[in-house]
Amino acid sequence: MVREGVAACMKQSEGSMDVQMICMLFGISRATYYRWKKEPCNSKGKVTERIRELCHYHRFRCGYRKITALLREEMRINHKAVQRIMQQEGWQCKVKVKKRKKNGAPAHVAENLLKRQFKSDRPLQKLVTDITYLPYGPKMLYLSSILDLFNGEIVAYTLGDTQDTAFVLDTLHQLPELPEECVLHSDQGSVYTSSDYQEAVKGKGITMSMSRKGTPVDNAPIESFHASLKCETFYLDRLTCTTTAIVMQTVKDYIDYYNRIRIQTKLNNQSPIQYRQLVA
Repeated sequence: MVREGVAACMKQSEGSMDVQMICMLFGISRATYYRWKKEPCNSKGKVTERIRELCHYHRFRCGYRKITALLREEMRINHKAVQRIMQQEGWQCKVKVKKRKKNGAPAHVAENLLKRQFKSDRPLQKLVTDITYLPYGPKMLYLSSILDLFNGEIVAYTLGDTQDTAFVLDTLHQLPELPEECVLHSDQGSVYTSSDYQEAVKGKGITMSMSRKGTPVDNAPIESFHASLKCETFYLDRLTCTTTAIVMQTVKDYIDYYNRIRIQTKLNNQSPIQYRQLVA
C-alpha cells in the first residue's frame, strides 16, 4: 500500500528526505502527506488508500458510485463514506458530463389554433416560425425565420451561433406593425415556450399557436422553406464545408432571391413580394 510505504519512508528518513521529495516519489499531495503523518495508519487509511488506487487505475473516469461498487467486491462500505473521501481528496470523476443546454424555461404551451389551415386572406394575419441548423461551416449556425402564410414571404429572420431565447426574440422584434388577431405558429421548443418569449408575443398583440408535440407537419410551410433553402444553395452548390462568412452570405442572398425573384405556382407564378404588391 502507498500509505504504508509513505509511513515507512517517513520513519526511515528521519529528516534526511524532504516532504516534497516524498510526495513526488509516492504521487501524493502535501496535504495528504501531513494528514497521514498526523493520523495513524488504520482501517480508514487503508480504505482511503484503496480508493486512491482505484481512482488512479481508472484514470478518474469513475464517480463515487462506481468506485463503491468496485470496493464492495472486497469489503463492506457505504457509498456516502466513499463520496466523502473522494471529495476530501479531490478524486472525483474528471470526465465532464454532457448536459443538454436549456434554452428557456418552459412556461406556456399554446393550443394548435392553426390546425394546418395554411391559407391567409391578408398580409401578416397568419405567421409561422421555426429554427433550422446550418452545419456547413467551421461552427454550427442557426437560422430563425418567420414566414407570412399570405404570400410565403420571409418577413423576419436571424442568423446566429447560439440557439437561445434572445436569438428568437431578435427575429420577433423585426416584425412590422401587425393587424389585430395576428396568429404566430411555432413548435413547442423551449425557446418559444419560455416566459420571456411569451411576454414579448403578448406585448406585440399576437396570439400564439403551437404544433402538437412531435408533429412537424403542423408547421409544414416553414419546414418546406428551410428545406428549399438548403436544397437550392448548399446541396446544389455542394457547399458541405465552407467559411462562416460564406454560409451567412448564402442565406442572406437566398432569402432576398426567394422573396423578390423566385416565382411560386400558387402565387400565379409571381414572387412573394410581387404578389403582395399586386394584391395591395
